[in-house]
Amino acid sequence: MANNISLVIRREFLERVKKKSFIITTILMPVFMLAMMAAPALIMMVTGSEERGITVIDETGTIGARLQSDKETHFTLLESTPLDSALADTEVAGVLYIPAGIMDGKVSPRLYTNGSSSIALENNVSSQIDGIIEEERLKQYDIENLDKILEEVHSDVKLMSIRNDKEDGESQSASAAVSYLIGIILTFLLYMCLLLYGQMVMTSIIEEKNNRVLEIVVSSVKPTHLMLGKICGIGLVAVTQILIWGVLIAAMSAFVLPAIIPDTALTEMSALNAGTLDATSASMDVEILQAMSLMSNVGYILQLFGLLILFLTGGFLLYAAIYAAIGSAVDNIQDASQLQSFVIFPIIIGIIFGMTAASDASSPAAIWTSFIPFTSPMVMMARVPSGIPMWEIGLSLAILYASFLLMVWIAAKIYRVGIFMYGKKPSIKDLIRWARYK
Repeated sequence: MANNISLVIRREFLERVKKKSFIITTILMPVFMLAMMAAPALIMMVTGSEERGITVIDETGTIGARLQSDKETHFTLLESTPLDSALADTEVAGVLYIPAGIMDGKVSPRLYTNGSSSIALENNVSSQIDGIIEEERLKQYDIENLDKILEEVHSDVKLMSIRNDKEDGESQSASAAVSYLIGIILTFLLYMCLLLYGQMVMTSIIEEKNNRVLEIVVSSVKPTHLMLGKICGIGLVAVTQILIWGVLIAAMSAFVLPAIIPDTALTEMSALNAGTLDATSASMDVEILQAMSLMSNVGYILQLFGLLILFLTGGFLLYAAIYAAIGSAVDNIQDASQLQSFVIFPIIIGIIFGMTAASDASSPAAIWTSFIPFTSPMVMMARVPSGIPMWEIGLSLAILYASFLLMVWIAAKIYRVGIFMYGKKPSIKDLIRWARYK
């Protein structure tokens, strides 16, 4: 038994890892994604931003002259120039029209652009006009040194969140925003892997069934052993890919990030982890420091990928068994697509609750769905970055793997009947009847 299953696993594994597509997606894809994320920043550093010329038509007589130009936007105030004449000039990037009633909040300014606008430009114009209007309104109160008073009472609190309930007794800097982002990334990574590799199992079975290969193979290998070997072989491909990604990311965290992060930031990251950083004197935003600290923490990354592999393996084995049953029961992909909805639906539910869990890992919905085997891989990995008790992770894994064994037992019954069925489109009732055969 073990020898037959190992032969099938070896065949399925080697057949896929030797493909160029596997090598490209496994090794080059992470590098490509990092390059794509870094490219815009590098291009902006090298080339800089192109200056936009904005013509200003100001009917208030007070706002236009006080707009501050910068390296990206240059404001030019035109006096006694009709709006229509200014709009006829296509040499400028746009025309900013400031109507007379803007001080009373009755009308809004309008920005006419000769081409596409940008969020940065619109935010720059809006914030400057808001500031000028506020200053003009404050002058009406005729309070001496009002600007100085407002500046002194202005507060910009930077909240630092520190976990004080870690099992090792050490405090650890934590950010809800950073944990949310990591949770969302892990959830969608699991979602894509479950769908991609689960469908790979189903497609492989359908192709072999149509080519009558299965009829030859089952003469020397039991159908159940064949199904288990196919599931485990393709699952090993998924685990290998995730493992390589984890090693690459851990290596970059250990050797690349410390080399490119400024020494000042490294010092502040150490103080942040120790809980001694003064957020008001930090050289950059605290959440950015927290994100950089986690990205450079090799132990944290290895822990995340270790749990990711455990939940990916359990989730894949569970869903792959269902995909194998579907693949054995149909003759083509078109028939399988209708039955796939019963598999995709719980995965989508897992994504929805995973996004909820990423924002609030302690909510009742997040806790309960992290113990339901069909949703637990996505939901639990969304909760892990926020820090949860180890017993919850262990219980979720135990339920997930126990459910996999039950699902394999059911799927094996359907599989051994379905691979010999041709020309008939099965219904859910047929699958249930096949599962009841002894």
